[in-house]
Amino acid sequence: MDDIDRSLIRLLIQDARRTYHELSKEVRLSANTVADRVRRLYASGVIRQFRAELDPAVLGRGLNMVADIRLREDADRARFEYELRSVPQVVSGVRITGEYDFELRFACIDPAEFETVVDRLKTELGVRQVRSRMVLHDIAIDAGQLLDLA
Repeated sequence: MDDIDRSLIRLLIQDARRTYHELSKEVRLSANTVADRVRRLYASGVIRQFRAELDPAVLGRGLNMVADIRLREDADRARFEYELRSVPQVVSGVRITGEYDFELRFACIDPAEFETVVDRLKTELGVRQVRSRMVLHDIAIDAGQLLDLA
Protein backbone atom coordinates (compact mmCIF):
# COMPACT_ATOMS: atom_id res chain seq x y z
CA MET A 1 0.00 0.00 0.00
CA ASP A 2 1.47 3.35 -1.02
CA ASP A 3 0.55 6.98 -0.37
CA ILE A 4 -1.95 7.03 -3.25
CA ASP A 5 -3.77 4.01 -1.83
CA ARG A 6 -3.88 5.73 1.56
CA SER A 7 -5.31 8.87 -0.06
CA LEU A 8 -7.97 6.85 -1.87
CA ILE A 9 -8.98 5.11 1.35
CA ARG A 10 -9.22 8.41 3.23
CA LEU A 11 -11.40 9.86 0.47
CA LEU A 12 -13.66 6.78 0.49
CA ILE A 13 -13.98 6.92 4.29
CA GLN A 14 -15.26 10.47 3.92
CA ASP A 15 -17.70 9.54 1.14
CA ALA A 16 -17.82 6.02 -0.30
CA ARG A 17 -20.19 7.20 -3.06
CA ARG A 18 -17.46 9.15 -4.85
CA THR A 19 -17.06 8.02 -8.42
CA TYR A 20 -13.77 6.80 -9.82
CA HIS A 21 -13.73 9.97 -11.90
CA GLU A 22 -14.05 12.16 -8.78
CA LEU A 23 -11.38 10.16 -6.97
CA SER A 24 -9.07 10.37 -9.98
CA LYS A 25 -9.14 14.17 -9.84
CA GLU A 26 -8.14 14.11 -6.17
CA VAL A 27 -5.16 11.76 -6.61
CA ARG A 28 -4.21 12.87 -10.13
CA LEU A 29 -4.49 9.47 -11.81
CA SER A 30 -6.79 8.19 -14.52
CA ALA A 31 -10.21 6.89 -13.52
CA ASN A 32 -9.25 3.42 -14.80
CA THR A 33 -6.12 3.34 -12.65
CA VAL A 34 -8.11 4.48 -9.62
CA ALA A 35 -10.74 1.80 -10.27
CA ASP A 36 -8.01 -0.86 -10.46
CA ARG A 37 -6.49 0.34 -7.19
CA VAL A 38 -9.83 0.41 -5.36
CA ARG A 39 -10.69 -3.07 -6.64
CA ARG A 40 -7.28 -4.32 -5.46
CA LEU A 41 -7.78 -2.76 -2.01
CA TYR A 42 -11.19 -4.41 -1.81
CA ALA A 43 -9.96 -7.80 -3.05
CA SER A 44 -7.07 -7.77 -0.55
CA GLY A 45 -9.46 -7.06 2.34
CA VAL A 46 -8.04 -3.63 3.23
CA ILE A 47 -11.47 -2.23 2.32
CA ARG A 48 -14.08 -4.61 3.72
CA GLN A 49 -17.27 -3.05 2.43
CA PHE A 50 -19.07 -0.03 1.10
CA ARG A 51 -22.29 0.70 2.95
CA ALA A 52 -24.90 3.22 3.97
CA GLU A 53 -25.00 4.21 7.63
CA LEU A 54 -28.45 4.72 9.15
CA ASP A 55 -29.33 7.28 11.81
CA PRO A 56 -31.60 5.46 14.29
CA ALA A 57 -32.94 8.75 15.72
CA VAL A 58 -34.26 9.81 12.31
CA LEU A 59 -36.04 6.45 12.16
CA GLY A 60 -37.74 7.17 15.50
CA ARG A 61 -35.30 5.11 17.54
CA GLY A 62 -33.72 7.73 19.76
CA LEU A 63 -32.95 5.45 22.70
CA ASN A 64 -29.54 3.94 22.04
CA MET A 65 -28.23 1.46 24.56
CA VAL A 66 -24.99 -0.45 24.96
CA ALA A 67 -25.13 -3.67 26.94
CA ASP A 68 -22.61 -6.20 28.16
CA ILE A 69 -24.06 -9.68 27.79
CA ARG A 70 -23.16 -12.83 29.71
CA LEU A 71 -24.53 -16.10 28.39
CA ARG A 72 -25.72 -18.99 30.53
CA GLU A 73 -23.14 -21.75 30.92
CA ASP A 74 -25.13 -24.11 28.70
CA ALA A 75 -25.78 -21.53 25.95
CA ASP A 76 -24.38 -22.16 22.48
CA ARG A 77 -22.34 -19.05 21.53
CA ALA A 78 -22.55 -19.70 17.79
CA ARG A 79 -26.33 -20.11 17.97
CA PHE A 80 -26.58 -16.89 20.02
CA GLU A 81 -24.59 -14.97 17.39
CA TYR A 82 -26.78 -16.38 14.62
CA GLU A 83 -30.05 -15.71 16.45
CA LEU A 84 -29.08 -12.08 17.15
CA ARG A 85 -29.75 -11.40 13.47
CA SER A 86 -33.45 -11.93 14.19
CA VAL A 87 -33.54 -9.12 16.77
CA PRO A 88 -33.92 -5.94 14.70
CA GLN A 89 -33.18 -3.60 17.61
CA VAL A 90 -29.62 -4.98 17.82
CA VAL A 91 -27.60 -2.77 15.49
CA SER A 92 -24.09 -4.02 16.26
CA GLY A 93 -22.21 -6.41 18.45
CA VAL A 94 -18.77 -7.73 19.32
CA ARG A 95 -17.45 -10.77 21.16
CA ILE A 96 -15.29 -9.60 24.06
CA THR A 97 -12.95 -10.93 26.71
CA GLY A 98 -13.42 -10.52 30.45
CA GLU A 99 -16.45 -11.00 32.67
CA TYR A 100 -18.94 -10.69 29.81
CA ASP A 101 -19.18 -12.54 26.51
CA PHE A 102 -20.53 -9.85 24.18
CA GLU A 103 -21.14 -6.13 23.91
CA LEU A 104 -24.25 -5.23 21.95
CA ARG A 105 -25.67 -1.93 20.77
CA PHE A 106 -29.43 -1.42 20.57
CA ALA A 107 -31.63 1.20 18.88
CA CYS A 108 -35.02 1.35 20.58
CA ILE A 109 -38.05 3.61 20.64
CA ASP A 110 -38.27 3.79 24.44
CA PRO A 111 -37.26 1.97 27.64
CA ALA A 112 -40.24 -0.38 27.40
CA GLU A 113 -39.06 -1.68 24.03
CA PHE A 114 -35.55 -2.17 25.38
CA GLU A 115 -36.97 -4.11 28.32
CA THR A 116 -38.91 -6.33 25.91
CA VAL A 117 -35.74 -7.03 23.93
CA VAL A 118 -33.78 -7.88 27.09
CA ASP A 119 -36.55 -10.26 28.18
CA ARG A 120 -36.40 -11.96 24.77
CA LEU A 121 -32.63 -12.31 24.95
CA LYS A 122 -32.97 -13.97 28.34
CA THR A 123 -35.86 -16.31 27.51
CA GLU A 124 -35.00 -17.25 23.92
CA LEU A 125 -31.27 -16.69 23.35
CA GLY A 126 -29.61 -17.98 26.51
CA VAL A 127 -28.61 -14.69 28.13
CA ARG A 128 -27.91 -14.90 31.85
CA GLN A 129 -26.93 -11.32 32.68
CA VAL A 130 -27.20 -7.88 31.07
CA ARG A 131 -25.36 -4.74 32.16
CA SER A 132 -26.66 -1.80 30.12
CA ARG A 133 -25.88 1.85 29.66
CA MET A 134 -27.60 4.60 27.70
CA VAL A 135 -25.62 6.24 24.90
CA LEU A 136 -25.68 10.02 25.23
CA HIS A 137 -24.05 10.71 21.87
CA ASP A 138 -21.62 9.18 19.41
CA ILE A 139 -18.10 10.49 18.99
CA ALA A 140 -16.89 10.75 15.41
CA ILE A 141 -13.47 9.13 15.19
CA ASP A 142 -11.62 8.88 11.91
CA ALA A 143 -10.61 5.26 11.33
CA GLY A 144 -8.37 6.58 8.56
CA GLN A 145 -5.84 7.39 11.27
CA LEU A 146 -4.85 3.74 11.12
CA LEU A 147 -3.28 4.48 7.75
CA ASP A 148 -0.72 6.70 9.49
CA LEU A 149 0.47 3.66 11.45
CA ALA A 150 0.96 1.45 8.40
